[in-house]
Amino acid sequence: MRSQQRQEIVVITGAGAGLGRATAREFARHGAQLGLIARSQARLEAVKSEVEALGGRAVAISADVADAGQVERAAERIEAELGPIDIWVNDAMTTVFSPFHEMSAEEFQRVTEVTYLGNVNGTRAALKRMRPRDRGTIVQVGSALAYRPIPLQTAYCGAKHAIKGYTEGLRCELLSEGSQVHVTIVEMPGLNTPQFDWCRNHLPKRARPVAPVYQPEVGARAIYWAAHHRRRQLYVGISSLLTIWGNRIAPGLLDRYLARNAVGGQQTSEDEMPERADNLWQPVKGDQGARGRFNRQAHAGSMQLQMTTHRREIGLAAGAAVLFGAVVCRARHKRRKRLAKRH
Repeated sequence: MRSQQRQEIVVITGAGAGLGRATAREFARHGAQLGLIARSQARLEAVKSEVEALGGRAVAISADVADAGQVERAAERIEAELGPIDIWVNDAMTTVFSPFHEMSAEEFQRVTEVTYLGNVNGTRAALKRMRPRDRGTIVQVGSALAYRPIPLQTAYCGAKHAIKGYTEGLRCELLSEGSQVHVTIVEMPGLNTPQFDWCRNHLPKRARPVAPVYQPEVGARAIYWAAHHRRRQLYVGISSLLTIWGNRIAPGLLDRYLARNAVGGQQTSEDEMPERADNLWQPVKGDQGARGRFNRQAHAGSMQLQMTTHRREIGLAAGAAVLFGAVVCRARHKRRKRLAKRH
């Protein structure tokens, strides 16, 4: 685990709402100093106030992660005002709900630039500072959809798949160098965030996350844990685990299952409002916070996450239980032998 001798300097992209905002709060609770990056300065100032109320300190910088120059300048300012960056969390994303053939080339490109190249730009800015110091952690916010894409979000799934690909290649390069910089991927399930109210949607009904749904604070706790443990990757939620392993075992079966269920499963019964604003090119006005409109359906915790983040303790407990059982069985066996001799 990272030394806690000084306050950590943590950068979070996509920090204005949803998972990024919940993650900022999680690190603030532990006393981190935060560099917050998103497009909406107004929302960033709201997050900054939340961080400060929790005892943290924050620098809020409006930047579009799709622009490498803006990300680099943000990193420069954060280090100038807070100090050397310890942890960089790449969370910024956008998506378009649409059949592939109804999505424009410009829309597909924009999702790729924000979700994939925005991640690349953040990683480049982080590594530029971490590699010479030979320390630091980069947390990639991944998705189970990087392993098992679904219909209606082909651009987003492609971008998450690309993040997985380049990250694994980068990890090998760092290992070859003997670098102490650590890169980890946290694979997320469906989360109850505001993105489903402001993402671009070409579907007739309002968009929703694929069930089961988890509160963004579950993902935030996973990111914090991953940032302080040198785990290669971390699955969040039993649905992520089953999706990823299910696709390895029977991808064709999942193709047919998702073809039947995932189109309707990503839409509510409410009609979409065709003229509503979306965040593909510009941030939507207003402060939606970290959570979306699916509170009644969203799980506040994950037993699977608890188990995977405490697997050493569980392993030790299981080993102790097996040993205790073996001792008890042996004692009973000896007792039965003694009783048999007496008779």
